[in-house]
Amino acid sequence: MFHLKNENLGYKGDIVLRNISLSISNGERVALVGKSGAGKTTLISALQTRFQLKAALIPQDMGLVRNLSVFHNVYMGRLNRNPTWYNILNLFIPQKKEVKPIRALTQQFNLGGKLYQRVGELSGGQQQRTAVCRALFQGGNAVLGDEPVSAVDNLQAQAILEAFCKNFETVVLAMHDVELALKYSTRIIGLREGEIVLDWPVKDLKSDDLVFLYAN
Repeated sequence: MFHLKNENLGYKGDIVLRNISLSISNGERVALVGKSGAGKTTLISALQTRFQLKAALIPQDMGLVRNLSVFHNVYMGRLNRNPTWYNILNLFIPQKKEVKPIRALTQQFNLGGKLYQRVGELSGGQQQRTAVCRALFQGGNAVLGDEPVSAVDNLQAQAILEAFCKNFETVVLAMHDVELALKYSTRIIGLREGEIVLDWPVKDLKSDDLVFLYAN
């Protein structure tokens, strides 16, 4: 599904990741781990840019429209499935057939009572859950997430990760919580100082094997 070979990746001419070769097949659940600045966001961004038709995305900044409601932000996950006139109609008069599945989805993540509240008025954790709901509503074969559970508690994080595993065939997430990465992934890719330094099945790893990624 995703393939990079000997790529230099970065922003505006500045290389962040060097000589990256990576293949991710359908059905894999991959966690990208490493300390801040290791290149996780750069790699997620590159995968999304190159393969955007294949994956729902939860960017680190969540990509929400703060002046619109939770309903509208989640609905945006399927804008490309509907004609423009229908999307405009839902902007002003949310249609029952759209409200029903979105309400049910947001209720799973304790947002049901916030359906028509502006996203900009929500807490960071509620905003993150809104972005998660948008990705789940969008659906597809794969999801790419850049720290998609960083602003929620452990129980909520597990609910989100379980939903990803249930609803997407392929899952690729940048994660800061090593224990959650080991629990919900089948493969760990470790990044350090702009390089992939570890790529291994989870079944052969334990948390101590990843400590070196965070050493100074």
